[in-house]
Amino acid sequence: MKTGFDNEKYLKMQSEHILERIAKFDNKLYLEFGGKLFDDFHASRVLPGFEPDSKLKMLLQIKDKAEIVIVVSAEDIESNKIRGDYGITYDMDVLRLMDEFLKIGLFVSSICITKYAGQAQADQFIEKLTDLGIRTYKHYKIKGYPSDVEHIVSEEGYGKNEYIETERPLVVITAPGPGSGKMATCLSQLYHEHVRGVNAGYAKFETFPIWNLPLKHPVNMAYEAATADLNDMNMIDPFHLEAYGVTTVNYNRDVEIFPVLNAIFEQVLGESPYKSPTDMGVNMAGNCIIDDEVCCKASEQEIIRRYYLCLCDLKRGKECKDDLYKLELLMKQAGLTADNRSVIGAALEREKTTGHPAAAIMLPDGRLVTGKTTDLLGASAAVLLNSLKELAGIEHSVKLVSPEAIEPIQTLKTDYLGSRNPRLHTDEILIALSVSATTNPDAKLALKQITKLRGCEAHTSVLLSGVDEKTFKRLGIHLTSEPKYEENDRIYHKH
Repeated sequence: MKTGFDNEKYLKMQSEHILERIAKFDNKLYLEFGGKLFDDFHASRVLPGFEPDSKLKMLLQIKDKAEIVIVVSAEDIESNKIRGDYGITYDMDVLRLMDEFLKIGLFVSSICITKYAGQAQADQFIEKLTDLGIRTYKHYKIKGYPSDVEHIVSEEGYGKNEYIETERPLVVITAPGPGSGKMATCLSQLYHEHVRGVNAGYAKFETFPIWNLPLKHPVNMAYEAATADLNDMNMIDPFHLEAYGVTTVNYNRDVEIFPVLNAIFEQVLGESPYKSPTDMGVNMAGNCIIDDEVCCKASEQEIIRRYYLCLCDLKRGKECKDDLYKLELLMKQAGLTADNRSVIGAALEREKTTGHPAAAIMLPDGRLVTGKTTDLLGASAAVLLNSLKELAGIEHSVKLVSPEAIEPIQTLKTDYLGSRNPRLHTDEILIALSVSATTNPDAKLALKQITKLRGCEAHTSVLLSGVDEKTFKRLGIHLTSEPKYEENDRIYHKH
């Protein structure tokens, strides 16, 4: 895959920039971390070369100066809010995040429960954390937040929150998901630090939108597509333009809240250290793009993928018509259609010529490989095998897994596990291939090609089962599907 982003330069430049920002205050900076720390796959898709764990690696370069505070909303705990990508509740994700941070040597100093109002499940979670020896703090809902600045910045506002004791110059504030109260936690700490005579600072680390790329650059438009459900909208930062005469890009929520933040800064610190939302950011990603064309093409594919994902969600019954409308507008603004994603045409053409559901994968060198549904395999399983053959230079006619090996698996599925679908899913065919590799040299050679599928584009002419979608995701294949079931009149999609 072509690279458009210099990850090593990013790690160096980003860590240096954060250290510079710390030095501008009393050696104390509260850094709000937006987006995902461990698995920023969106960034790696639109900035080829960006590694999903780049933010963590950057933190590891300055780990002796950094500590982490994880915040979680008591309201999210009470409502059992689920993190969609992992399928676990936010409180359980706090524990997962702690484990992950500690595993790689980062210091997690405490947990802050925000929007606390005596919720029973929040109290149970605090008790569990206490039993585990983890320090916890409570931050309360403040009447009039965020508009009543006088009340917010007072003993009855931030003053009622528990002061989070920290010991290192950089305090990273992160959370399981959006709306957890990261910014409010940072501002509350500024108030308490100021009361204690410490001129602490605040900064925001959001990768997107990239402030020094044009408003309608495909990378920034891909961010809008990714956050269509949040109603985020990229816009020119009017405060930065007025203060410096320089055009930069931010997003609507930060621009809308900046006057309030500015007033809070002035109330807490006497004067605001920032003249614009852009000033608050520390993101250096835009300076590390080394091939703009590669990033543009990757971002265009991301916009199309988000559009098709929304179409499929709508077909499955999810209420996302407003999201689809926004994505359609983005597609038009970017001048994109299905023709800009070649795997779509390849899959649909294969379906048309065979009369069976089909799938297509584009290999790293641009070759298109297709597969169709047969009595033994689903289309997605077939295209995986065909792609591995192509990558290994194995003739298409060669059987990597014999029908005799597949039939017992089909019998197990239908006769013993109650499945109505005898065809093998992607995970099942990969297991069968692994077994065959012990005696079949061709199967062994094909199996070694699996890592080469990471980053490839794929499209299927029908909606896939959850099992197949997860397998494509685990293989690192960027999948889209047509918003239709294999049976046209199907109402409920049985996995």
